[in-house]
Amino acid sequence: MIFLATLIGNLLIIIAVSTSYCLHSPMFFFLGHLSFSDILLTLNIVPNMLGLILQDGAIVSISECITQYVIYGASATTECLLLTAMSYDRYIAICNPLHYSTVMDLNLSLYLVISSWCLGFIVTLVPILFFNTLWFCGPYIIDHFFCDIGPLLELSCSDITIVKFEVFTLASVLIVVPFFFISVTYVRIFLTIMRIPSITGKKKTFSTCSSHLAVVCMYYGALFAVYVAPSRVHSMNFNKLFSLMYTVLTPLFNPIIYSLRNQEIKAVLMKYLGIKRPTI
Repeated sequence: MIFLATLIGNLLIIIAVSTSYCLHSPMFFFLGHLSFSDILLTLNIVPNMLGLILQDGAIVSISECITQYVIYGASATTECLLLTAMSYDRYIAICNPLHYSTVMDLNLSLYLVISSWCLGFIVTLVPILFFNTLWFCGPYIIDHFFCDIGPLLELSCSDITIVKFEVFTLASVLIVVPFFFISVTYVRIFLTIMRIPSITGKKKTFSTCSSHLAVVCMYYGALFAVYVAPSRVHSMNFNKLFSLMYTVLTPLFNPIIYSLRNQEIKAVLMKYLGIKRPTI
């Protein structure tokens, strides 16, 4: 049910953003790609995970495992970068509204999206180059519900110190730097909101970015716990739990949070689903 709800919710977001003229803005353009990234992540992880649960384990080839990791890593990295681009969009819209149309134009939006996807795949392929130099002698059992780089490295009989350091460095840069950038932009946004004289104006302005902030906290919190926090702090079971948050729960909650908190998205979705808005 969660799998189907995730696919339907994100597909509705993509359809709404693609077909509704009132949603043809950079913020919703980024949101559409965020939903596509969630669909790619969900299709890559959840069906295979359901098979593992039903069969109490399964046999997977090394090529299939690497392919799953590449798709997972690329979509997860792209989502980090898209959330960063969305925070910059909100910063320009709230802190520099008069320059928004000239700064955040179509060319910049396309550049940010294309760069996010390309960088996501490039960064994910780097650990694979180191992974191919390792030697494996068994047991060939992955203690996880998908092929992540950490459980794969635990199977190696080679010295994985350099590879672990490389993975940690990449993960830290791709998680800490974007999160720091998002934090700085939201500090500037909050300071701008606090200078708005009316309470109604503050609430209306904050509502345009509150959904994005909620998704950022949930997504980056789980990523930080798995990839950046020292491994001695948590066990593999905790890694599995946090991994479920950003591979299953975040793709499910993203369309729900954005559709509930954003009036434009809510209005378009209600129109497509044939639900009449209540009148006063």
